[in-house]
Amino acid sequence: MQKEITTNVEIAYVTNKDGPTLGYSKQSGVNIIEQDGMFFKDLNKNGKIDRYEDWRLSPEERAKDLASKMTIEQIAGLMLYSKHQSIPASSKGWMSSTYKGRSYEESGANPWDLTDEQYDFIKNDHLRHVLITTVESPEVAAKWNNEVQALAESIGLGIPTNNSSDPRHASDASSEFNAGSGGVISMWPEPLGLAATFDPTIAEKFGDIASKEYRALGMTTALSPQIDLATDPRWFRFNGTFGEDPQLVTDMGRAYIDGFQSSSNEMEIEDGWGYESVNAMVKHWPGGGSGEGGRDAHYGCGKYAVYPGGNFNEHLKPFVEGAFKLNGKTAKASAVMPYYTISVNQDETNGENVGNSYNTFLIQDLLRSQHNYDEVVCTDWMITADEVEQKDSFLSGKPWGVEHLSVAERHYKLLMAGVDQFGGNNESGPILEAYEIGVAEHGESFMRKRFEQSAVRLLKNLFRIGLFENPYLKPVESKRVVGNSEFMRTGYDAQLKSIVMLKNKESLLPLSPKMKVYVPKRYVAKGKDWFGNSTPERYEDPVNIELLQRYVQVTSNPDEADVAIVFIQSPKSGTGYSEEDKQNGGNGYVPISLQYKPYKAELARDVSLAGDSRKDDVLNRGYQGKTVRTENESDLTLILDTKKKMNGRPVIVSLLIKNPTVVEEFETEVDGIIAHFGVQDQALFEILTGKVEPSGLLPIQMPANMNVVEEQLEDVPHDMECHIDSERNEYNFTFGLNWSGVIEDERTRRYKK
Repeated sequence: MQKEITTNVEIAYVTNKDGPTLGYSKQSGVNIIEQDGMFFKDLNKNGKIDRYEDWRLSPEERAKDLASKMTIEQIAGLMLYSKHQSIPASSKGWMSSTYKGRSYEESGANPWDLTDEQYDFIKNDHLRHVLITTVESPEVAAKWNNEVQALAESIGLGIPTNNSSDPRHASDASSEFNAGSGGVISMWPEPLGLAATFDPTIAEKFGDIASKEYRALGMTTALSPQIDLATDPRWFRFNGTFGEDPQLVTDMGRAYIDGFQSSSNEMEIEDGWGYESVNAMVKHWPGGGSGEGGRDAHYGCGKYAVYPGGNFNEHLKPFVEGAFKLNGKTAKASAVMPYYTISVNQDETNGENVGNSYNTFLIQDLLRSQHNYDEVVCTDWMITADEVEQKDSFLSGKPWGVEHLSVAERHYKLLMAGVDQFGGNNESGPILEAYEIGVAEHGESFMRKRFEQSAVRLLKNLFRIGLFENPYLKPVESKRVVGNSEFMRTGYDAQLKSIVMLKNKESLLPLSPKMKVYVPKRYVAKGKDWFGNSTPERYEDPVNIELLQRYVQVTSNPDEADVAIVFIQSPKSGTGYSEEDKQNGGNGYVPISLQYKPYKAELARDVSLAGDSRKDDVLNRGYQGKTVRTENESDLTLILDTKKKMNGRPVIVSLLIKNPTVVEEFETEVDGIIAHFGVQDQALFEILTGKVEPSGLLPIQMPANMNVVEEQLEDVPHDMECHIDSERNEYNFTFGLNWSGVIEDERTRRYKK
């Protein structure tokens, strides 16, 4: 028997000759029972081996036994998925928490100690699913994991926690929804960058590596991949998807999930699941990329998904042909997250226009019955909380379509629709109230059976990855695994393959090491981050100049430069809602722009396809004739000013694409364009200087202008006229250049339209 001392937790390990290694906390009260030369954990401390404690049985058998033993209060806790938790906790803001009533800095706590909030929801609310954001380091994450698992193991039936993460491997730590950044970990392109490789084997390799790093951090569920078809180019979650093409998204999503969920050889427990597996929670059913006007349903202004092209079923393809039909032995994604949106007029059973998780047709009829999905369905975060008055608040509750119901009634409606779990909810009280509502309507037996049904689904995801046998980590091993040199190199290679060369006039690229390069500073206007926090204006070097000097000669004087490189980002114009417009007598709704100059929506539809008839909202969300400015119009100004300063010498643009971008405003003024989707500076420099040949392809269409953006249909892919540049190249799906010209290869033959 080995022992490991970590913080306040003493962990013991017992090895079975032909079975799993058992890990348990000496302080938890758990004992080891020996039977026929095999060892088992007595998690409920009753002195015998219960079926759920018997690792020889299937996850299904064990889950059913454990569910039958759980109280309604314990099952309610299992249905919770915590609010965002950082390790250590921040002292202010929406993710703040305390240690014995004090802030982290004042408390003297270790960074791996449990917060007051965490102790409370584990012990008192029976919560067992924790969403982790930032971690100080892999070692700290491992120690925190051991602390929380020891606490969970000491309580009741000894059910371990299923810790999880949003995507955390992006190279751009400032990117939206990369709240998991922090701690050394391998760096990869954003999902749209993975798509730009047009190589599903890279997505599978990412999943394989990321799963090993997740497990070393104590994370056993990935809240990914995001396989929505991004059919509206204005959607601000575009960069978190694999793009707009149904086949490419299906192939990339399937490979990504196979990589995350699959264990093999001695690491496999059963059916491809095992000690290296991470549950993939695929999102967002039935697709969230068709918000009217490109607006997003995190905000009250974007609650409606519309289907003017009648293309609803095509948005299901990445799920039913990809996530639910894996190549690997795990067969299908272990969990699904519906999106916030109201999929307007798609309910074929009841005709309800309510948020997707609340919709019985979408969950029970379509997902579960028609497509035979009997795994976990978890809501997106905060959908049972009350909304706020401000229509562009990210931190509002998102009970779209059921705003009139109480919080408990919302939970009950979700349960009856077929949902198993509630995202962003730490308190079990509303679930218990929902149970009582159900008992009054259907009887105790019915509701007990309904709760156990969800419990079995949730528990299977813990059993099949070995958490009940050993949820503990060795911090030294975690440090060795997470972000190791092999994983870093593989991620970096994927970054290189994701970069797309769009323009190379007169074969300007690659640059010679002897060239003098001018890189102008970039202005960043004051604004708000995606949580609504104010950000200050600033001038900054857009890349690491010191690193660039290893590749070329850098000068701060454009007069002595041979070439200029201007680093910019896609236009950013906001959520599609303006309090100022509302205060000035408008309906509050404004355009979302993909061009840098002020945009007036002359071709927008006059009357919106969806709206809210409540007295505090508006039925017509149209914005025809209104004008919007982008926050980074200065990026265009920077290009044009640099062009003047260079006095005829070449200018290259490096464009970070977060959305399809109208490049007609500057394309004819520049000699080269490199597009990427979030990579390290070094990867860009290696492409620019010819250390590596560009091979990425556009996984999107680049629109000719904003008129074609306005006229495209929110639910239809590939329906825009694309930009044609001065070299007569069309910036369409699958387009990309290498040193020889337009790339034509096996990838373009498979996916080109």
